[in-house]
Amino acid sequence: MGIDGDAAVPPDRRFGEEGGRLSYGGYLRLPELLDQQRPQSEAPDELLFITIHQVYELWFKLLLHELEAGREAMFQGELWQARHVFKRVHAVERVLIEQVDVLETMTPQDFLEFRARLAPASGFQSVQFRELEFLSGLKDPSYLGRLRDADDAELTRLRRRLDEPTLWDAYLTALSQRGLPVSDDEIMGTLLAVARDRGSHDDLWQLAEDLLTHDETAAQWRTRHVQMVERQIGTKSGTGGSTGAPYLRGRTRLHYFPLLWELRAWL
Repeated sequence: MGIDGDAAVPPDRRFGEEGGRLSYGGYLRLPELLDQQRPQSEAPDELLFITIHQVYELWFKLLLHELEAGREAMFQGELWQARHVFKRVHAVERVLIEQVDVLETMTPQDFLEFRARLAPASGFQSVQFRELEFLSGLKDPSYLGRLRDADDAELTRLRRRLDEPTLWDAYLTALSQRGLPVSDDEIMGTLLAVARDRGSHDDLWQLAEDLLTHDETAAQWRTRHVQMVERQIGTKSGTGGSTGAPYLRGRTRLHYFPLLWELRAWL
């Protein structure tokens, strides 16, 4: 026993300060991470703007990781695992929506102090956000030609997303593994059968609800985002050349899984 009453520390102990193998800052690479916020002006709120958007990209990275795992779980018939993944996805997406509140502490006047420095940079150029849309089912090859500043690696990632299965493809596989027909002519009948026979297919129904929640929270984020843009710049054009709020408003009506929404009218 030591003087303070603790047992002697084993020489091969891997935890605690005495280990000295890895630090908090080293593990998280904090010096490199905290060096990435580099304002282009002296405007006080530019650091807030940069931080929020960099955090968004970190969340997008995690969402891609989790949605890929959920897709694979559906392909493997491990629906419990897919549902666990979607629970995390929904929690992250709620954080994305709540983060807008932080950005809205910046007034339009504050934003105008540095907005001109941003052009032609724009959130439209977020490759990870487009990957999320492609993976979720909103595949639009035209974006590849419109992302003029994307490098070869980013364009390769987007082409891969266009070619690979979506979350809906994985859900159809889960249905077919249960012996349910999934052809275009039969899929609505299958969705109705799942909805009406919860005793036999509750796991498939609950998974469909998870997909719908993913769709719904993404739409809520788009809506909250466009409201923030309208509050900050009104009807001004976006820094990337889009029409700004009108373009974003048009995207609030998009759905990843339109058949799951249509199903409600058939029940």
